[in-house]
Amino acid sequence: MSAPQHHVVVIGAGFSGIGAAIALDRAGLHDYVILEAGAEPGGTWYWNTYPGIAVDIPSFSYQFSFEQSADWSRTYAKGRELKGYADRCVAKYGLRDRIRFDTQVTAARFDDDTSTWRIELATGESLTARFVINASGVLTVPKPPDIKGVEDFAGVTMHTARWDHDQDLTGKRVAIVGTGASAVQVIPEIAPNVEHLTVFQRTPIWCLPKFDVPLPTVARWAMRIPGGRTVHRLLSQAYVELTFPISAHYYTTLPLADRAEKLGRAFLKREVHDPAVRDKLTPRYAVGCKRPGFHNTYLSTYNRDNVELVTEPIDRVTASGVVTSDGAAHDVDVLILATGFKVMDVDAVTFDVTGSGGLALADFWESNRMQAYEGVSVPGFPNFFSVMGPYGYVGSSYFALIEAQTHHIVRCLTQAGDRAASRVEVSTEANDRYFAEMMRKRGRQIFWQDSCSLANSYYFDRNGDVPLRPGTTFEVYLRSRRFPLRDYEFSA
Repeated sequence: MSAPQHHVVVIGAGFSGIGAAIALDRAGLHDYVILEAGAEPGGTWYWNTYPGIAVDIPSFSYQFSFEQSADWSRTYAKGRELKGYADRCVAKYGLRDRIRFDTQVTAARFDDDTSTWRIELATGESLTARFVINASGVLTVPKPPDIKGVEDFAGVTMHTARWDHDQDLTGKRVAIVGTGASAVQVIPEIAPNVEHLTVFQRTPIWCLPKFDVPLPTVARWAMRIPGGRTVHRLLSQAYVELTFPISAHYYTTLPLADRAEKLGRAFLKREVHDPAVRDKLTPRYAVGCKRPGFHNTYLSTYNRDNVELVTEPIDRVTASGVVTSDGAAHDVDVLILATGFKVMDVDAVTFDVTGSGGLALADFWESNRMQAYEGVSVPGFPNFFSVMGPYGYVGSSYFALIEAQTHHIVRCLTQAGDRAASRVEVSTEANDRYFAEMMRKRGRQIFWQDSCSLANSYYFDRNGDVPLRPGTTFEVYLRSRRFPLRDYEFSA
């Protein structure tokens, strides 16, 4: 039996893939390759370059704990800075030679006879690996809108995740479909330049003020003294933990989201002058049911004479524009789709995954609901690990998730090496136990309040579950280091 070409294949060169590669190298597991569909590293921050793009978690938390930058220009970094941070990590840790760019994975299939994965590429090529780490993320592949006639539009169409910088919007009639997190950032940027901007809103978003300021000299100086970056990070992490993991997952005990709603309503009243427009922008669900927006000028943009908010449902797109259900036709030159990504869907994994016995991962989730042990492993899919699987992410910084999950994965791979095991698979009993724990704890989350049924939130999957982990970042950190390895079956 021939050996696989690689010990580990990492799929994706965003921050998840970068973090996984660094963790592998630190563990002495150097036989790996990273497969990346894009031409450069960065993942989300490579693909998404729309005007105004920035992180909505403070820069001090949105970075690896072991690679803290002293060069952030703002409290919330812009997209280009995050792309630069990815490039620096790749260069510093010597990863570029291990990345195959412009390499799109279309399928991964497990061979029970050899306990290896065959990775199929869009070029028709395939390669083999003992283990696969899915680090492909969820904010890179656009979700197409379910709107009749989009392909018939004769003007320019682009998704926020595939922004065409050759298009000059100056003096154009522009329509944007969606008011999620991307739209909240795009709309204030383009509104001053276009002739007319029509915003089609299905569900309003809670938008809260954002303490987004250039870092003063003293703060930048403090990041360069011993312990300075640690202090910044600890304060930032405490803020992040309070604003989502604690407020969302412990709502019945600490209803902090109620205070956030009061803040949101006050912000709306202050920013939006027209009471009718303000009412349209006011969500009917609690803060936290849906990912909120953080922006200081999004709401006030609707005070502009050239910005129109349309809440009538879209009936269809024609060659010249958008027609709503009331029959009104909105003629536009450019159609921008801010329709997000597949996040909590059974097909959110961007390639087909077929495990032991020919079982498709999407079919497993369709039949059994989305689930994964500690958010990493699924029974029936040996030697396959995910950085962002169901019930792994608590809602804080993605970097906290990446570091915890890659530690979990490396523990399994190291144990496999120690036992000379060629097959590592989480037991059904361990997975069932973990899933039952997630179901038991979710009642305290804000998502199960009555008003959340009105949120139209991507947090909810097609089964009505919210595959976010009901816990804190610190809990995830500890469990990644303490989960019992006996929950996995190691075999030759």
